[in-house]
Amino acid sequence: MMEFGTNGYAAPAAGRKGGAAYDVPEGVDIRGRYDAEFAKILTRDALQFVADLQREFRNHIKYAMESRKEAKMRYNNGGSPGFDPATRYVREGEWVCAPVPPAVANRMVEITGPTERKMVINALNSGAKADFEDALSPSWENLIRGHVNLKEAVDGTISFHDKARNRVYKLNDQTAKLFVRPRGWHLPEAHIFIDGEPATGCLVDFGLYFYHNFAAFRRNQGAGSGPFFYLPKMEHSREAKIWNSIFERAEKMAGIENGSIRATVLIETLPAVFQMDEILYELRDHSVGLNCGRWDYIFSYVKTFQAHPDRLIPDRVLVGMNQHFMRSYSDLLIRTCHRRGVHAMGGMAAQIPIRDDPVANEAALELVRKDKLREVRAGHDGTWAAHPGLIPAIMEVFTNNMRNSPHQIHSMKRDDAANVTEEDLLQKPVGVRTMEGLRLNTRVGIQYLAAWLTGTGSVPLYHLMEDAATAEISRVQNWQWLKYGVELDGDGLGLKVNLDLFGRVVEEEMARIQREVGQERFKKGMYKEACKIFTRQCTAPMLDDFLTLDAYNRIVIHHPKGLSKL
Repeated sequence: MMEFGTNGYAAPAAGRKGGAAYDVPEGVDIRGRYDAEFAKILTRDALQFVADLQREFRNHIKYAMESRKEAKMRYNNGGSPGFDPATRYVREGEWVCAPVPPAVANRMVEITGPTERKMVINALNSGAKADFEDALSPSWENLIRGHVNLKEAVDGTISFHDKARNRVYKLNDQTAKLFVRPRGWHLPEAHIFIDGEPATGCLVDFGLYFYHNFAAFRRNQGAGSGPFFYLPKMEHSREAKIWNSIFERAEKMAGIENGSIRATVLIETLPAVFQMDEILYELRDHSVGLNCGRWDYIFSYVKTFQAHPDRLIPDRVLVGMNQHFMRSYSDLLIRTCHRRGVHAMGGMAAQIPIRDDPVANEAALELVRKDKLREVRAGHDGTWAAHPGLIPAIMEVFTNNMRNSPHQIHSMKRDDAANVTEEDLLQKPVGVRTMEGLRLNTRVGIQYLAAWLTGTGSVPLYHLMEDAATAEISRVQNWQWLKYGVELDGDGLGLKVNLDLFGRVVEEEMARIQREVGQERFKKGMYKEACKIFTRQCTAPMLDDFLTLDAYNRIVIHHPKGLSKL
C-alpha cells in the first residue's frame, strides 16, 4: 500500500510565466512543476473527476474537521474519549459487513513501502499477500511520480533499470494485491487549487488513482474485485460515512458494481477505538477490515491527553503491546472485526535485517517472531512488515498457527474480549522515563525530519524503519516531558526535564549524529534545519498537531522539483 504524503501545505507557488502548461478544467489551477510525464496523470478529465469530488464533499469534510477541533477542546478541558451512547444500537446490533472477496481472503503478511519505482516492484514481487504503504515526503515530484508508478504497476508494465548494478527490475507473473493509502482528511494539496482553495489531499490521491485505473478494475467486474485501499487517521464514523459516499460516487462514474471498492481502516487514533463498530457499519458494503496502526495510536494517546499531566508515558521502547491499554485495543479490534465478518490486521514489524551482524540479526528476527506469534494467537488474520527480509519468518509463524485457513474470522470470535471497557482502553501506561529515552527521541526525531526535508519519508535508523508515526512518538513525548517537568529515572535519576537540560541533550545528540553519519553527509544534509524545527516543536507552549505541519513549506523552498516551472 502506498501513502500519499503527510501533514501541512505550502503557500501557493508563483504564477506561471511561460513554458508548457497543464490542460485543466474550469476552476482548477495547477501550481506544481510542469512535466510531460506528469501531464499524462493530470489530464483534463482526471482533474474534472477530482474537482467534482471536491465540490460534492468539501463541506462534509470541513464539518468533520470542525468536529475534531471540538473534541480536542473537550479533551483539553479534562474530558476523555468514550463509547457514544447514541450509537449503542450499532454496537449491539447483529449486522455483518459484505463477505470478504476471494481476491484478498488471504492477507497473512502485508509489506509496506513508498511509491518509489524500485520499491513498488520489489513489494509486489515480495511474496506478501497484499499491501504496500509507508510515509511519503509529499513533494510534488514524489506525489505525481508515485501516480505514474502506480498506473504502470496496475497495467503490469512497470520496470526499473538500476544502472549502478546493471540490473532490470520487472514484475513477476504472480504479484501481491495492491492497496493504496491516500492522505488523511486534514491534509490539503497545495499544488492543486480548486475554486480558489487548496484541494483536499486524499481526494486528489484517490481521484487520480481511481480515474486512471478503473478500466482495469472493470475488467475484473464484480463486488469486491477492487480497487483496494487503506484509510488512515480516522477519528469518527462520520469520516467513514464520507468515504463510503465517495466510493459509491466513484463506482457509479466508472460503471462498476456497488461494493467493488474495498477498504481497510487503520485504527490509529485513540478516539477511533471507541468507534470501531460504527466505522465498519458506515463502510459495511465496502469494508475488508480494520488494522492496528499501533505506532500512530501511541502518538494519538499522548496528543489526546496533552493537557492531562497524569498521563505521562514511559520511554517509547517500553510502550508495546504488553501495556494493558494497548493489549485491550488489539483485543477489542479483533473481536469487533470477527463479529462483523472482516479481517483484523496486526501491527507493523519495524525491524530491518542487520546484514553485517548475524547474531544481532537473529536476535531481531526472534523479536519479530515473538510479536507475530502473539498476534496470530490473539486472533489476528494478518500483519504488516517493513522489509521483505522479514516476510519468510512472519509467514512461517502465521501459516503454522492458522489451521490451514487463510484467516481466523470464523474460527476465533474472541468473545473473551467482549468485556473490554473504557477503563481498559484508557488505562495509564507504566514504566520508567530515562535520559537515554530523551536522547533517543531527540536523535531519531532530528534524523527522520532531516530525511523528510530531502524527500525521504521512510528512514532506517538503529536497525528499525522509522516513519512519521514513530518520529511523532519521539516528538510528542519530548514535548510532554518538557511541559510537565518530568523527573527522570535510571541514569538521569533526579534530573528534571527542562529547557536547559533539553538544550544540552540537543547539542550533544547533534554532535553524535554528525559522528555517525560523517562530516560530508552531515554538511550536505538538512540536519541543522531539522534540528531547529524539531526543537521548536518540542518546546512550543501548545503541541502542534503533526510533526510536518510547518515543515512542508521548507520542502517547497528546498526541493526545486516541487516548484512551478517558470
